[in-house]
Amino acid sequence: MTERNSSNSLVESLTAFARQHNAQHWSGTFREFIEQIVPQAPQRHSRLSHEYIWDMLRWYAEKQSDGEKKPATALFSHELFGIDAALTRVTEYFKAASAGSDVGRRLLLLLGPPSGGKSTLVILLKQGLEEYSRTDEGALYAIAGCPVNESPLHLIPHTLRAQVRETYGVEIQGELCPYCRVRLETEFGGDFMQFPVRRMFISEAARSGVGTYAPHDPSTADIADLVGSVNLSKVAEIGDEGDPRAWSWSGALYSASRGLLEMIEILKVKREFLYVLLTLTQEKNVKVSRFPLIYLDETIVAHTNLAEFHKFLQEKENEALLDRMVIVKVPYTLSYLEEARIYAKLVSAAKTFRDVHLDPHALKVAAVFAVLTRLKKSARDDLDMSKKVRLYAGEHVDGFPEAEVERVRAEHPDEGLSGASPRFVINALSNAITRSETSSLTSMEVLLALKDAIESDARMDAHQKRQWMDYLVVTRKDFYNRWVKEDVHKALFTSFEEEAQQLLDKYLDEVEASLDRREVVDPITGESRAPDERFLRSVEEKIKISDSGKETFRQEVVRKAMVAYKAGQKFTLDSHSRLHDAIEQYLFEERRDVLRLVTSAARPDEEAQKKISAVQERLISHYGYDEHSAKEAMNYVTTLLSQE
Repeated sequence: MTERNSSNSLVESLTAFARQHNAQHWSGTFREFIEQIVPQAPQRHSRLSHEYIWDMLRWYAEKQSDGEKKPATALFSHELFGIDAALTRVTEYFKAASAGSDVGRRLLLLLGPPSGGKSTLVILLKQGLEEYSRTDEGALYAIAGCPVNESPLHLIPHTLRAQVRETYGVEIQGELCPYCRVRLETEFGGDFMQFPVRRMFISEAARSGVGTYAPHDPSTADIADLVGSVNLSKVAEIGDEGDPRAWSWSGALYSASRGLLEMIEILKVKREFLYVLLTLTQEKNVKVSRFPLIYLDETIVAHTNLAEFHKFLQEKENEALLDRMVIVKVPYTLSYLEEARIYAKLVSAAKTFRDVHLDPHALKVAAVFAVLTRLKKSARDDLDMSKKVRLYAGEHVDGFPEAEVERVRAEHPDEGLSGASPRFVINALSNAITRSETSSLTSMEVLLALKDAIESDARMDAHQKRQWMDYLVVTRKDFYNRWVKEDVHKALFTSFEEEAQQLLDKYLDEVEASLDRREVVDPITGESRAPDERFLRSVEEKIKISDSGKETFRQEVVRKAMVAYKAGQKFTLDSHSRLHDAIEQYLFEERRDVLRLVTSAARPDEEAQKKISAVQERLISHYGYDEHSAKEAMNYVTTLLSQE
């Protein structure tokens, strides 16, 4: 019954979409367009492509708002992670271009390493345009039959455009294309009011408002792929090669008119191609032999990799071309948390991973390794690579306040433009799953899979392989060991969060009494006593708070507790990251001997086996493990404890 209801719902949705799409279609004469459509929203019908894309970005952000204002980058938020600075620069480009600034006469070039999100960014722009063009706000109208889908307003003669500006407050930019100019004279005797107009929809599949060009062998590449060529069959019919109706208007530039042209690996194309594109962005015109200038309004978004860009920079004759580009670097993310989100997205979409369980740190350890390969060593002696990884993930690192992070980033502006790509990591994970017989992948198995991928990669030299192997060791020692120990230690408690909160409350009571120089009422005996300094120091020493620095630390804790209290919030472990670590370590120390005792016996007795099973069950039910990964985690932590 549920399947039938679901099927009926799908059919209804499809039917409603088809009905709505059919209803959105509009066609009529130019007279009807200027009388019925334009007066409703004149500004919408005079928008150029940059302004249209900027309006689309704002429309999408508003659609996703849920009552809360979203940035113009909202279109990318579900697919691209950890490159917010690059995405902001892209949206700022469209904002500036839409305002009529000279930025609108520049080609947007996305520069970055492979698998960094450049293509995905452009795909999302194209999908956003397709969706927006089906809304009332994004309605576009074109001259029916026009090969470049040009605006109907181009039909208005220049002598009357000032009157349009006075009437509607809009500026008409652009010239009628040669094809429509011939039609106007031959089919309508110059009466542009009778020219047919239709609503158009942006669609990459239909080559309407979206064009894509990918380079191929330079020796066979033909400029006709961009600007079209003579249609010999039409020449035989019309008898004149110079007639626009005898031209094949199939070039990518014409498909992209009114929307967006994507140029893949743009710096691999011939220079003559580049001059056509840059003239188009600068002048909004294309020159084709036998025709006058063809006006085209479109946004060109190109992307390329670093190797091609550096090669391009070395040729001095390219300076003029570079001057007409707005270059936005799209690096890999340097936050391992955001990198793990990328893997989670790729994993969820891959059939290979559908029935495979990943332990809770599997993607994070892969992400830490990837970020390590992208970082450059700091000149500061107190900042090692592991601290850098944590800083870039927004974690607290002693001696590095938030304001310091930007200075650390500024030390190496090109960080993230090289290193392991998400594709490299996902390929390694796929190979590990293929070899696995358990349909379960642990963090250690992920590290081993990455090790195999490094060893078998023919592109790396021996030095790079050794360096990346060292990063795997750092990932295991400085990150995975800490994470897995915390999980196993927490699983030793029936209710870790409750016990930790109780210990936090006790610490806070003792600190307040110590700072106020007053006694504490014992909750069990009801007697007054001095604050338990021994307990306070045993907690604080876990995070290396010195005796001379304890007063400052305690005052900071109380201050944060008061802020939470005044805001009507409870002071919890998450309210203070350093105290969070101290409380956890204090509790773990209490249970360390228990864990050693439970897991050290080669053949545990029935009582010990029950405790082991209880810990494993809590790992599964509370911390995201399955039976295989929980057992491996217990064995691994036992090994670590035996080495301490």
